[in-house]
Amino acid sequence: MPKIFTLAAVLLASPALAQTPAAPLTALALAVGTVAPAFKGQDATGRPVELRQLLKKGPVVLYFYRGQWCPYCNKQLSQLQDSLQVLTSKGAQVVVITPELPTNIDKTVAKTKAAFPIVHDQDFVIMKAYKTAFTVDDATAQKYQGFGVDLKAANGAPTNVLPVPATYVIGRDGKIRYAFFDADYRHRASVRAVAQALAAR
Repeated sequence: MPKIFTLAAVLLASPALAQTPAAPLTALALAVGTVAPAFKGQDATGRPVELRQLLKKGPVVLYFYRGQWCPYCNKQLSQLQDSLQVLTSKGAQVVVITPELPTNIDKTVAKTKAAFPIVHDQDFVIMKAYKTAFTVDDATAQKYQGFGVDLKAANGAPTNVLPVPATYVIGRDGKIRYAFFDADYRHRASVRAVAQALAAR
């Protein structure tokens, strides 16, 4: 009979294996026309958010943001809230994905007055599926710490990971109709561009 090894036993027997860091994540834009990865989670109030169910009602506008500590994110979400009716009037539903913990999402809501669902992406599952997740290098992470931002603490994660603040419009057929993906976090999709994508047939 073959021997059965537990993960703990393997790690104890192989210290080098136990200390091997996870491979760094690299972000890559999803192309227009591709099928959007399915996802589900909960918003800050505990309500379920599932792409498959949302698409039954209409197109979905999916935003990724870094955290309540990011002024560019707060500005974008504030503008989104101010112009939300421009998108909802076209039948769209807005969903926002972030790696930050629910307690920090509450701070984001307080700063931006966001009335749309914001989902805590635990273990970066959704970010990985949409390829927006990337590993922050040690020098940048230390720089953020100098500004009082501890990414691991903010996200409740063992690694320094952030999303590219991408925006996707997903049609009712489940395919991506519009994609905004810029590694420069200062550049964001405009509400006007998203509205035009929703209006296009």
